[in-house]
Amino acid sequence: MQRRELVRLGALLGLPGWMGRAQAHHGWSSFDQDRPVYVEGRVVEAKWRNPHAELVIELPQPLVLPADLAQRPLPAQTAGVDGPGLLARTVLPQRRDRRWEIELAPLFRLGQWQVPEIKAGAMVAVVGFTFKDEKGGTIVRAEYLFLDGRTYGLRSGPA
Repeated sequence: MQRRELVRLGALLGLPGWMGRAQAHHGWSSFDQDRPVYVEGRVVEAKWRNPHAELVIELPQPLVLPADLAQRPLPAQTAGVDGPGLLARTVLPQRRDRRWEIELAPLFRLGQWQVPEIKAGAMVAVVGFTFKDEKGGTIVRAEYLFLDGRTYGLRSGPA
């Protein structure tokens, strides 16, 4: 079902709260998985809820790709993700917006990884995917989350 159909169904059923969540949720197919991007910054807003946790971060100016990114150790996860290859291909976003929304995994999966609840003020970094050609909102679907010296793989549960 397309997003707009979900929104219409929610309106017909009188589910305004559900409609907002349907509008905010984006499946993996909405994102350009051939072009991983890196963003980091201070969390200015955090929503710890399903269908997935969301953060709004403010990026430093200028944003710089870490020199050690491709060599960072990655945790094993149950999904077949070529993490080292993904990190080696990671680039900075083309857009220079200061604020970006980060879509994390569902709360159940964050719990499997033992990710602590992230609150405003925390510093985070993410490797993930934007919409194709970075058209649409400034949203990154997180593949890897870097928080307090730890790396979390968010595509699946820990192996």
